[in-house]
Amino acid sequence: MADEPILSGAHLLLTGGAGFIGTALARVLLPHNRVRVLDNLRRNGLEAAGLAGHPNLELIVGDVRDEAVVAAAVEGVDHVVHMASIAGVDTVMKNPVTTMEVSLRGTMNVLEAARKAGGVRRVIDFSTSEVFGSYAFRVREADVTSLGAVGEARWTYAVSKLATEHLAHNYWKQYQLPTCAIRPFNIYGPGQIGEGAVHAFVVRALAGDPIQIHNEGDQIRSWCYIDDIVGAILRALTRVEAIGQSFNIGNPRSTVTIYQLARLVVRLAGSSSEIRFVKWDYPDVELRIPDVKKAERLLGFRAEIDLEDGLARTIEWYRSRTG
Repeated sequence: MADEPILSGAHLLLTGGAGFIGTALARVLLPHNRVRVLDNLRRNGLEAAGLAGHPNLELIVGDVRDEAVVAAAVEGVDHVVHMASIAGVDTVMKNPVTTMEVSLRGTMNVLEAARKAGGVRRVIDFSTSEVFGSYAFRVREADVTSLGAVGEARWTYAVSKLATEHLAHNYWKQYQLPTCAIRPFNIYGPGQIGEGAVHAFVVRALAGDPIQIHNEGDQIRSWCYIDDIVGAILRALTRVEAIGQSFNIGNPRSTVTIYQLARLVVRLAGSSSEIRFVKWDYPDVELRIPDVKKAERLLGFRAEIDLEDGLARTIEWYRSRTG
């Protein structure tokens, strides 16, 4: 964003900061700020991005479930962006207890450490667009969240994230710890690691391999480019209006079905990949489009990178990495 706020001279903690969004955020912050990252390095985007040896970066390898490790990581920082979580539908479904433990215990550790440390000017809790359930059309932050049945592992992540949002907001209400929450809607772009449709489609398209989509591929998503969410995070860190709020961060203009997304990737990559439909019997998010007017009003946020542009940049990045 043209008038994107610049944070300078700050000391920040990024939990889960070696992940996709954390690495992109660190790249923007590091030239003018000290950045401490707490991560178990299950995935290490910092290394791949060439940031691991940056003089302003401090890396603590540890787990957010460890209270002592979190307390040490929070010490001396004035901003916390809490992104650590178990990511990806397949991983969540295989590890539902761990997913909840990382979200609930990890967030409690971060909030309590920030409260006890004193002097923390902002804590951003990363939630998820999945708190809106299977059908989410132009959903606003104040809309009622609708989650799946108890015992269905697909919704474990969403349930735990909704709980951490309540927790973060209540630390503001009860202890005046300046918190806010961000709900990302389908973030993609260069540097993406792990699971994710755009990542999988681009990698397979560039290799000429078949691209698999679930059922008819008629699930609808709004896709938000990585640079846009980084800009939103910077605004949430620097604007007093963010305190005590939750924000949808996404790009409703970049809305397509999964089948359309696959075709778009194939076309932009100049690929010969075949698109294959595979049966998927598990619950899924059928429709997910955010209303982002609140973020526009309070943060001055509006996504700028449209889908074709973002996908073209992403494809070029992957192509340069694979030769």
